This record gives sequence, structure tokens and C-alpha cells, in this order.
Amino acid sequence: MALDQAKKSYAEGGIPIGAVLVKDEMIIGKGHNQRVQQSNPILHGEMDCLQNAGRLSDYSDAILYTTLSPCMMCSGTIVQFKIKKVIIGENKNFEGNISFLEEHGVEVELLNDKETIELMANFIKEKPELWNEDISETT
Repeated sequence: MALDQAKKSYAEGGIPIGAVLVKDEMIIGKGHNQRVQQSNPILHGEMDCLQNAGRLSDYSDAILYTTLSPCMMCSGTIVQFKIKKVIIGENKNFEGNISFLEEHGVEVELLNDKETIELMANFIKEKPELWNEDISETT
């Protein structure tokens, strides 16, 4: 489902990153990167997902699925909310902050899913300037 969210963002002209939050084996939130669509610099896939999940008194038993290894902003939010497990689609196109998550007690499962890797790689080739903006890199 996170990959479906990434594809949705891509179809909307946005950055193909999706996320899903699961608690008690039920999807309670899903989202995708909407920096372009909403002109919002912090609306990464994980942030959109958490916003759509709404307020929870306890995130510690939730699992976050995300298509791409989280950036520092999203990793910080995962740690802040005490989410204990994150399943990541890939980190080939962006290393992200897996070690930061693990150092803060988050269990990380890395899938390196071929379709997820290809979707992001194609986007980076098509729109390198937009990708660099998303990860705050200058060319």
C-alpha cells in the first residue's frame, strides 16, 4: 500500500514516496510526499501519513511502512513519536537515516524492493532538480 501511495504521488507530478501506518493490524493512516502538490516543504510521505492518521495517545505499537529510507526530519519524528518499528522499501536511491533510527531503539527492516527502487530511480533521472530540492542538495 505504501508503494501505491508513492505511485499516486508520481501520477500527481510529485515525488514518489509513500507511507502507511499500521496499528493492531489495521491501517490507520496513509500518505504520500506532497511537497510539490501542496507547496509544503515538510509534507514528506511519512509526515503526510502521520497527519492523516491523526492524533494517537501512543504510537509505540504502530508500524510505519515507507517506500524510501527516511530523511532526518522524518526519522526525528519517528523517534519523537516512539514508533518502534519501521519497514523501508529501499535505501539504494537515498541512504536516509537508518543508523539514527536504530541508535534510538527503532527496529528497522529494509526490503530493497526492486519495483520501489526502479520507481525512485526513474523519478530521479526524470526530475533531478526536484529530487535535489527535496533532499536539500544543490547542484
